[in-house]
Amino acid sequence: MALGRKILFYGTALIISAYFLVVGLIEAKSFLAPLVTAVVFALLLLPVSRKFEKWGMKRIYASLVNTFLLFLLSLGFAALISLQLSQFLNDWDKAKQKITPKIEQLEQLIQKNTPIDKKDLKLSDNMSSGNVGKRALSFVNAFYSFAADFLLTFIYIFFLLNYRRKLRRFFLRLFPDEREGEVDEVLGQTADITQDYLLGKFILMIILAVLYAVGMGISGVNNFIVVSILASLLSIIPYIGNIIGFVLAVGLGYITTGETGVLIGIVVTFTIAQFIESYVLEPYIVGDKVNLDPFITIVAVVLGNILWGVIGMILALPILAVINLIFAHVKPLKPFNFLLSNNSEKGN
Repeated sequence: MALGRKILFYGTALIISAYFLVVGLIEAKSFLAPLVTAVVFALLLLPVSRKFEKWGMKRIYASLVNTFLLFLLSLGFAALISLQLSQFLNDWDKAKQKITPKIEQLEQLIQKNTPIDKKDLKLSDNMSSGNVGKRALSFVNAFYSFAADFLLTFIYIFFLLNYRRKLRRFFLRLFPDEREGEVDEVLGQTADITQDYLLGKFILMIILAVLYAVGMGISGVNNFIVVSILASLLSIIPYIGNIIGFVLAVGLGYITTGETGVLIGIVVTFTIAQFIESYVLEPYIVGDKVNLDPFITIVAVVLGNILWGVIGMILALPILAVINLIFAHVKPLKPFNFLLSNNSEKGN
């Protein structure tokens, strides 16, 4: 009975603690998400910043230059998407005339072969300019909220790079002097893991861009090279990014031309590419870089989506990789390192 009560007590305490942890992380998203994002990108920029400092540039200027270059790169990516979106919106009226009859045929086919009622099918109504306007207004409101977090993230990046020595000394002082070397090693490995993960994602993007370009080029998609690059860049957002890339390809390929062969080609291209990414590339290229089990990576992405949405899905893997690194250096937590690692020998 005493053992049973003990298990019940600790089990209940664990469940309650986990609940409040999840709720706390969700509520703190507006503060933590930009900060954690800044930490990840600051670690990525760390080697470049050090290189500038070795060339004689002061740390504050090196941090400012690196942050500004990353900011310009982000703006360039946003401008590329905006350009394609603007082109799509300019052709919307012409595209709507081509696609509306096809949607009406699809509605009739569904009504004829399924028990779905006509009232439940309003696909053609969704093509109206009013609905598009409402979605555009909602997008604008979300954009302003995103822009505030976006700018705040770059401010964090600058200060993290500029004051990284003070932050390093702070972490070293949290532990006894005899463990200073081990703690310093963990801090260095943390930067390496983040850089390796993003390098793996970059390799993945290149492979996906090639697959998309070949498939959509054969399918007859206009500007297939630009569309392929955009779709591959969006793959940094697990699952959701691939959906956005597919919608983008359909919008720029099928809707603007109205050719059924183009749509079939896009669907086949993305189906094959996503199969290769999910079962070959993602687990063994990205997962190997962060030394995480493929199943654990999926669980982490799902949990990240529950906590922080899209940004949580992006940050889930590098955060989990750092946590796994900490598990590997804390003896009581090494069984968790064994569970999370892709190589079982790492947990011994």
